Parts: sequence; C-alpha cells; structure tokens
Amino acid sequence: MNPLASNNRSLAERDLRHLWHPCTQMHDHLSVPMVPIVRGEGAWLIDADGRRYLDGISSWWTNLFGHANPRIGAALKAQLDTLEHVIFAGFTHEPAIELAEELVRITPPGLDRVFLADNGSAAIEVALKMSFHYWLNQGRGEKNRFIALSGSYHGETLGALSVSDVALYRKTYAPLLLTPILAPSPDAYEGEDGESAASVAARRLGELRTLLERHAHETSAVIVEPLVQCAGGMRMYHPSYLTGLRALCNEFNVHLIADEIAVGFGRTGTLFACEQADIAPDFMCLSKGLTGGFLPLSAVLTTQQVYEAFYAEYSAGKAFLHSHSYTGNPLACRAALATLQIFRDEPVLERNRGLAAHLATRLAPLRDHPNVAEIRQTGMIAAIELVQNKARRQAFPAGERRGLRVYLHGLEHSALLRPLGNVVYFMPPYVITEQEIDHLVDVAIAGIHHAVRD
Repeated sequence: MNPLASNNRSLAERDLRHLWHPCTQMHDHLSVPMVPIVRGEGAWLIDADGRRYLDGISSWWTNLFGHANPRIGAALKAQLDTLEHVIFAGFTHEPAIELAEELVRITPPGLDRVFLADNGSAAIEVALKMSFHYWLNQGRGEKNRFIALSGSYHGETLGALSVSDVALYRKTYAPLLLTPILAPSPDAYEGEDGESAASVAARRLGELRTLLERHAHETSAVIVEPLVQCAGGMRMYHPSYLTGLRALCNEFNVHLIADEIAVGFGRTGTLFACEQADIAPDFMCLSKGLTGGFLPLSAVLTTQQVYEAFYAEYSAGKAFLHSHSYTGNPLACRAALATLQIFRDEPVLERNRGLAAHLATRLAPLRDHPNVAEIRQTGMIAAIELVQNKARRQAFPAGERRGLRVYLHGLEHSALLRPLGNVVYFMPPYVITEQEIDHLVDVAIAGIHHAVRD
C-alpha cells in the first residue's frame, strides 16, 4: 500500500476508477462521499483520515459482536494454520460437522438436516429448489409455484428475486423472473384505524386461506420473513400470523420457508424469530449474523422427511445436485462456531432486551413529530416512518430522497445511518452501549429535522 495514497480522498479516487458498488447509482458519488474504512473497533468504523462512524446498521445487518471481535478473530487465525478450504462433495471437516450439530441443537425442533451455502440469496435459492424438488420426487411436479408476502424481500439472485415484491429491485428484471402468488402482508402499519396488530394478522390469515384454497394444488411453499420484513421498509407484524401460517401450511400440504437471514440470531428478542410463535418451519434460511459479520456463509435447515425424499439409489435420479465452490468453507464455519459460542457464554439476549428498552425510550419523543407517522420496534430493530403528511400518512415523493439527507447528516456527525427510502432504522451491533445508542438517536433526530424541512 502506498503510504502517500492512503487518505480518504486518494483511496476514493482509486476506488471510483475501477470498482462498481452494490445497490448504488455510481453517479451519486459525484456529490455523495465514498468513505474508505481502514479498521473497525467494536461498534465503530474508522476511515483513512481517522474519522469515526458508529455503525448503526451492523454493516448491512451482519455484525453482531463488534468489528474486529477478538474471540472470532482468534478462532479464524487458528483455523488458518490448519485448513483454509476443501471441496465439500465427498469430503468433510470438523468445523462444518460441529456447526451443523450446533445449528440443529439451537433451532426449532425437527430441523435436523443442514445444507451450507455462501450467502443469504444462495440460501433462498437452495430452499426454493429443494422444496420444489421434494414435491417432484414425490410425484407432485405440478407444485411448482410459491406464495410470498406483498412487500417481501428475499435477495437479488433470480430465484430469490422471484419471490420478492419490492419494485425497486424487481421491476427491471421482471421478464426474467418466476411469478409468485402474492398474499397480503400482515404489516401492522397498513392496518385500518383502530385495528390491532393481532387483528391485522387474523384478517390477513383469512385472505391467505382463500389463496391456498385456490392455489395449494400448485404451490410448493409459502415463504416469509418472520416478524419483520426488513428491506421492504422494516415492516413488522404480530407473531400470531406465523402461528396461523404454520397451521395453514399443514392443512393445505405446502411447505413453510422461514427466511431468518436478517432476523435470526437474536435480532427480534429471541434467538430465532419463529420462537415467538412457537413454530418450526420446513425450511429455515440463515446467514448474515451467522458468522458475526466476519465471512460469507449461509445455512438451510430442513427436516428428515425432506432429506429422505432425495435419499435413493443413484439410478433413481433424485439427488439434490446444487453446489457452490465454497460450500462449507472451514474458515467461515469456524467463525460461525465462535459466534455461537459467544451466545452460549454470555447473556446476549438478556443484554439486548435492556438495550432495546433504552432505544425505545430514547425514540419515544419522536412520536409527536409532525413528519413521523410511526415508530415501530421488534427487539434490536427499530424504525421511524417519515411522511409528508402525518394525518393522511402521505409519503414524501421518492425523488426527493429525504432518507439520503439523513444518511449524509449522519456521516457528518460520526454515525452510519442508511435509511430504506424514507424509513430511518436502527439495527446496531449487540456490543453497542446505552451512551452510543444516545449518540445514534441524537444524530438521527437532528438528521430527520434537517431532512424534512422545506
């Protein structure tokens, strides 16, 4: 590295000559700063000029126990001395075996088989294909469609995007995608005046029943993000919807896929969001926090019944022939094991409950803000819905990019806040302190005042 070219400006210039960043209109960087990060410390990121940013979004919801966490780092360093990678077809290794055993132990009962992949979208692809292939192996090849919730987001590979309903991501590629059957989201924000979250859930379950009565014969699975539809705007709903959904899937003989990629590992107040409805899905997709934010890894857990539908003589042609070159990477598995060990050794969920309560207290005064339609929270996820007209819940025009103003204000005041459109949200690492939460909220409130004026 050239020591004369290691400040923010020089690194940004080098970046913009060659790199193409995700979820970004690169033209924006004519005015929006590119921020080169050189190291992380706990909940903080430090740029090449020494400025610090409190990571209020856990670096896209991945970091649980802080940047450069020493326990996870030490586990990775030890693994580097023995095995970095090996083909996972016909070969195995102890980190993957231990990880599978631990995931089976901590997830809802009945999820006894673990298929490893590289990232969240890949996990969704695996679950969709595995569900369809299960029915095909059972002689039910007509069950080749999926039911997803309106406003849902499950990833950006073609299969994952096919069961997503966020127009920003889906619209351009619609000609390439499968067409899902959309069920109305139980999003409590969309409830009628005076309607409780539980009542919204019950009403939406009735509408889902109608869809299943019409389409169950051709449906492989219903796929949902339990409790929080994250990229769709941090929309939240009552756990009773999941309870009723599990019953409907049983009644109509379709699979239930729980996308816990963003909401798993303590984000919603329990280790897994499905626990709050006391249900076990047929497929559970995990990623993001699985490795504490260190390395890409995902896992799909499923039942012994699903596994046995593929278990046959080679000549039967029933094998699940899906692979990734880095499946079961030992380094990623070891990082995941170190992450899960922290959950075992420390009172993570108890501490999170205290932090979540503090966050709720600090956000409460914003309920009276004339441009805040709702503050909603599930565990360590909180969101503020900014609107142009509070009485009518009229959104700001998307082209005004009010959320971008909050983001830029945050960068100027040592905070990484990256709103989803006009939804300002918090999903911080679990190592954050109450004082650091105060800083995030103070910056967000000032950023909101700045964003909605004029």
